[in-house]
Amino acid sequence: MDKQLSLARTAVLIASVCTSVALVGLFVSVPAMAQPAPRYEVDPNWPQLPLPDRWLTGGLGGMCVDGRDHVFVLNRQNVVAEDLDAARLAPPVIEFDPDGQAVQSWGDPDRLGARLHDCHVDADQNVWIVAAGTGVIQKYSSDGDELLLQVGRTGVYDSSDGTRDGTPLNSDTAQFFLPASLDIDATTGDIYVADGELPGGNQRIAVVDHTGRFLRQWALHRTAGEGNLTALPHCLRISNDGLVYVCDREADRIQVFDRMGNFIRNIDVAWQPTTPPEGRRSGTRGTAVVLGFSPDPEQRLLFVVNQNSVRVDILNRQTGELLSSFGGGPGRYRSQFTLPHGIGVDSAGNVYVAEQEGRRIQKFRLVTQ
Repeated sequence: MDKQLSLARTAVLIASVCTSVALVGLFVSVPAMAQPAPRYEVDPNWPQLPLPDRWLTGGLGGMCVDGRDHVFVLNRQNVVAEDLDAARLAPPVIEFDPDGQAVQSWGDPDRLGARLHDCHVDADQNVWIVAAGTGVIQKYSSDGDELLLQVGRTGVYDSSDGTRDGTPLNSDTAQFFLPASLDIDATTGDIYVADGELPGGNQRIAVVDHTGRFLRQWALHRTAGEGNLTALPHCLRISNDGLVYVCDREADRIQVFDRMGNFIRNIDVAWQPTTPPEGRRSGTRGTAVVLGFSPDPEQRLLFVVNQNSVRVDILNRQTGELLSSFGGGPGRYRSQFTLPHGIGVDSAGNVYVAEQEGRRIQKFRLVTQ
């Protein structure tokens, strides 16, 4: 009997090993399924037009989406008098509901400052705005009536003489020189700022606490052979897993850091010229201009405004693989772009693109995923 049990156990063990080997062979032989490429189409009914009071917008310098899927756009108001014939200048900040209805607008241009560039709506519905031209970060109440915090002094630059003509200092202070973008760390409340949207400004990522007190800074990563690349940190977003994604505009890539500024990796953003080199404007502005994440907890996708290719690229966040893209190239018809400069993603995965020279915002609906 003992001998029979021993033989039975041996047979079971051999069968188990054979089954395991077969399963391993099965899993090895079948390649992993590729991540599906999402597809988008423009929503012709968003926003609802015409805008109220015969509003006319200037260039849209930036945009953001809040937790209610309300969309905020930053209107630079850069129009000429002839444009306003029978029209009214739209306010600097316009809020749209999910249906595309303009539900609120506000903003004193003199207090907000010049070259509105980016915004963020925090968990308390406060609206944070970056004014690149005047070098400040501002926090407003949800209705825009109250300025709750300002980081940096208006019109004072972090330069050798405090003016825009001075040499950038990149000093250990909460004073900026052409700030481009901000995001807020949900775990600490610290504010991360991409400081330096154009050549001649600062070239750093600065971190301040929720009161505006300077904490730390770091520069974009450069290897020994990249000294000729101007560091232009044009956008910044923090992922759910605590990584800091920065648009390295001059180098046509995204750089990824941890919260302390330790470099992790590059994500290259390729491009194809849309017009011949001798006459093109496309191809001189950079590929990685602004970015957003997909709304799933893992944030599997990166949405990148590629100004050189005049489209939105959709990348695998982990691998950097280009999965798909959308946008009909340069132009002013539906789904085309004229200097796209802002991007946001709502909770359903729909993507919004704001145009600086096109002076409009478009919504792209997620069709397949």
